[in-house]
Parts: sequence; structure tokens; C-alpha cells
Amino acid sequence: MLPASRLKICIASFCLCSSSLSAQQKGSAADPYILSPSATTVAWGNYWSEMPPVLHIHSGDYVKVHTLLTSTPERLADAGLPPDQVEKELREVQAVKDRGPGGHVLTGPIYIEEAEPGDVLEIRIRSIELPIAYGYNAIGQNGFLSDEIFERKMKIIPLDRQKMVGHFAPGIDIPLHPFFGSMGVAPPKEAGRWNSAPPWIHGGNLDNKELVAGATLFLPVHIKGALFEIGDGHAAQGNGEVDITAIETSLKGNLQFIVHKGKKLSWPRAETPTYIITMGCDRDLNAATRIAVREMIRYLMEEKKLSQADAYMLASVAVDVNITQLVDGNVGVHAMLPKAIFVQQ
Repeated sequence: MLPASRLKICIASFCLCSSSLSAQQKGSAADPYILSPSATTVAWGNYWSEMPPVLHIHSGDYVKVHTLLTSTPERLADAGLPPDQVEKELREVQAVKDRGPGGHVLTGPIYIEEAEPGDVLEIRIRSIELPIAYGYNAIGQNGFLSDEIFERKMKIIPLDRQKMVGHFAPGIDIPLHPFFGSMGVAPPKEAGRWNSAPPWIHGGNLDNKELVAGATLFLPVHIKGALFEIGDGHAAQGNGEVDITAIETSLKGNLQFIVHKGKKLSWPRAETPTYIITMGCDRDLNAATRIAVREMIRYLMEEKKLSQADAYMLASVAVDVNITQLVDGNVGVHAMLPKAIFVQQ
């Protein structure tokens, strides 16, 4: 038997080692950081290089994050939602006074210690959950046909989380494919306080319905720490998002963040198990399309070592060019390259 003094030292050493092990495991797949929305952990309506971070992590860490639908308890009640179904977090964040210029409630920002300007931040979307059993769709004043359709209406859409469908109306069920409409980093300092609505080189309100669980988003880093924010949860959306909203809902996602040094990127890019996706955003649809197609050609030249002409030809015969959304100030276009065409030699 060990002397009492030695026993105390061993116990102390064990506790110290256990504490160190616990600290090392925080942010792991088994023990992710938890980031919940509150009046002190959301950025209301902007991506900004000066926004104070609410969580510091390292490259490789996992974070389980909760985002809130963009609405108010009053608007939801007016649309027919029982008050007891409003998330307490949505009530709590109404206390936030520093808002704008956009309207989205974004959880964050998250500061990634290794991220520096010129790096690429990889966000692996490990899982997405639906924490509430409803969403809504609302016709907004900036919808694609807002000069023709003047009715302003919000519809509460019950979500069946077992069957993964949304009950839009009697006889109409919408398959659910939840994704975060807005995922981005701070834009360059000179951009100032960027409205959360228009997507751009920092990502942000991309509204790309391909970014479901299992997808990976790559963003260029513009400032130290990156300052990642996330929100605008969607249970389902059609390409175009023509009335300005999808099935808007709250989400919980498990994300992993990885910083890549020496890997340059000009615009957001994504990868799914079956596609490589390039994106472009601009106020003009033609300009956005040019960006997305140029970025796909760039990918094929850099990653597949094709000539510019061959990359252009391959884009024409194999790549689908889709309208992402038409309603966010900057419209979005994404080009989808099927991985299956690259057969093993």
C-alpha cells in the first residue's frame, strides 16, 4: 500500500491528467462545443469584421450549434402559431438592440484561432436536426414577383419529423431536406457591416439547398479568426426561393471546422458526396452565372489539370448550372459537377 503522502500525489496527478484529457477532448466529435442562441450569442442582421466573437475554437474542432428562425413571436402568433410553441430562445433574443442592416438572426461569430486572411475555411456539415415541429413561409415585399403579387401572407407549415415531410396544405406534402440558408465569415474590413441578406465572397445568405448534412462548404478567409456565423434555417426550399422565403425554421447542426493554409479561393465552393459545386453572386444574373462558370473552369484546371478549353467543354457537356436564389439583393447561381464522370484508371 502506498504511503498517504504518495497516495495524495497520485490522486492529484490523476485529477490533473483527467482535467487535461477533458480539456483536450472538448471540441471533439464525441464532445463538441455547444453554441446556443441568446441575447449575447447572436449577430442580428450582419456579417462584420468588428463583431466580437462568442466562441473561440481551433482548426479541427466540432461545434453543435442552434439557430433560430427569422421572425418574431408576434408575427408567428398572428399567423396562427400557439404561443407555447414559440422557442424561449426566440423570445430571449428579442432583447438584442444592436440590429441590422439585415434581418437574419445569426448564431455567432465563432473565432477559429488558426484562420488568417488568405486561408480557406472548410465547414463539414456532419448532421442537421429539426428542433421544432413547424416552419413558415411568408410572401415578402422583395419577392421575385413583388411587382405583380401584392398580398403579404405568412403560412405556418407543420413538420412531420418522423416522415420528414412538411404539410403545406391538405393533399400537399413537401419532402424535408434541412439546410442552413446562411453560413459565412466576416467580409473584408473595407466592406464594413455587411447586410445579412446579400450573399457575396464571404458566403453568408447563399440559400443553397445542396448544403444538407454530409456536404462541405469552403469559404475564403478575409480577417484573422474568420468570424463564422450561421442561421436562416430551412426545412425545404425550391431553387429560386421566389417569394423570398423557404420553409423557415430553427435548426441544430453539428459542424467541424478545418483551416487550410496556402489554398486560395475567391468565391464559396462546396462538395457533396456526389457533386463539386461552384457559386457566383451578383446583382445581375448574367454576372453571377459568369462567376459560377468561371469558378468551375478554374476548379477543373487546378484540380483536374485540364486546359482552359477542355474545362470549358467539359462544363458544357457535364455541368448543370442552376439558379440558387433570385431574391437576396445579390442573386445566386451554382454550377454542379458530378463526381461520377471521373472514372478510375
